[in-house]
Amino acid sequence: MHAYFSSLLLGLYLTAAAGLLLYGLNCYVMIALFARKRGEAARRLARFFGGPQGRVPAGGAPVVTTQLPIYNEINVAERVIRAACAMTYPAGRHQIQVLDDSTDETRRIVDRVASQCRAGGCDVTVLRRSRRTGFKAGALAEGMAAARGELLAVFDADFVPPTDYLEKSVPFFLADPAVGLVQARWGHLNRTRSLLTRAQAIGIDGHFMVEQAARNWNGLYMNFNGTAGIWRRSAVIDAGGWQSDTLTEDMDLSYRVQLAGWKTVFLPDLVVPAEIPEDVAAFKSQQFRWAKGSMQTAVKLLPSVFRARLPVFVKIQAFFHMTHYLVHPLMAALALLALPVLLWVHLPLPAAVFAAVAAGLVFSLAAPSALYLTAQRAAHPDWGRRMLCLPGLVAVGVGIAMSNTRAVAEALAGKKSPFVRTPKRGSQPIRRYRTGFSAMAVGEILFGLYCAASFGVYLAAGKYLVGPFLGLYAAGFLFVGLLTAAQRAWGR
Repeated sequence: MHAYFSSLLLGLYLTAAAGLLLYGLNCYVMIALFARKRGEAARRLARFFGGPQGRVPAGGAPVVTTQLPIYNEINVAERVIRAACAMTYPAGRHQIQVLDDSTDETRRIVDRVASQCRAGGCDVTVLRRSRRTGFKAGALAEGMAAARGELLAVFDADFVPPTDYLEKSVPFFLADPAVGLVQARWGHLNRTRSLLTRAQAIGIDGHFMVEQAARNWNGLYMNFNGTAGIWRRSAVIDAGGWQSDTLTEDMDLSYRVQLAGWKTVFLPDLVVPAEIPEDVAAFKSQQFRWAKGSMQTAVKLLPSVFRARLPVFVKIQAFFHMTHYLVHPLMAALALLALPVLLWVHLPLPAAVFAAVAAGLVFSLAAPSALYLTAQRAAHPDWGRRMLCLPGLVAVGVGIAMSNTRAVAEALAGKKSPFVRTPKRGSQPIRRYRTGFSAMAVGEILFGLYCAASFGVYLAAGKYLVGPFLGLYAAGFLFVGLLTAAQRAWGR
């Protein structure tokens, strides 16, 4: 019985380590795909914008409806409406829809700013629903039904689209009638606010600059990021429209559109700045929604992807893409099982096995950092200075593993939860929207202490290959848990 239990523990531990290794290896695949096509993509975009097809025609430009889904965004509602109105486009061809589901003073701000913009010559319509059915997806679907445009641009409330956004994205729809989506890259309005925001910026840049580019340039499926993108209405309809049965309606629609045969375009040089969550509880809430929604989408759509007549590599990458948040349960499992494995597993395994496990852990943990480094070098001249905040990102990435493990478990169990929007601060906050403090912070602190104790036991036992990883886990869980508790206690 003891031998069976030991074998089971070791099997689970090695399985988690192997899973992390696979996701780590895929980071290196993304880096290779990005490097392989980067020069070709840059030349192709330069030729496109350098020729007549890269410009919006003065006459006969397609009508664009810009949709601004808003829910209790008193701090940023005015900014996004005015930014949308400032975008340059042929007169009479740009409609702006403010999809306002707000229940607070945001409604008065929206009405005031919309009235002022209409007086200035902008076509601004405010749509309100009696019930917030379907949350953001429901608002976008209802807005599309009333939209004039064949093209639908979407911006969340904390985004500030540049004035030339439509001029740089619309030409791709005119050049190729099979293009269903054009996605821009996210920028960061408040990157320098704190270590937390600097760390998040590195992570976001890694996703956009390397992952999105690598997927799009190499014929893989990429996703709409919920904002800073523009859709062809007929593609949305062809794919079944906006659906609210997952928390990531953006990824859901993206995959359905591509399964229906539509093309996507990613523009790494078209940057739309936005706010990064400054409160760690808000950040964890956002990550929880993304993790749960991604797994919900995987459960919903991976069977269709596997059945589709697609190259095997495309299917494999779709699996890694939609299930990426499985890395957090795998990390939590490694942290939880490390001490029992040391204390109770006494199987006669050669030292080479443990060395291989340690090497695999090093390789998998280094992979995201390599991806982030590649992204920073490609996107920012001051990449070296920005990378100094990488340890903060590593700690945060580890520390949210408990919260995201719960998100993944709920998705796999089919548990439903409401769409919780991320509070926005704005440049001059009028109101502090606060997220609730949950027992998760206490759990993170306790788990951090458990990892610290495990770290000490490993060092005392002379296990210097695996032990340091437990120190990293302890630092991550304690950092996130204590920061959550501190920010809630201090109200900041």
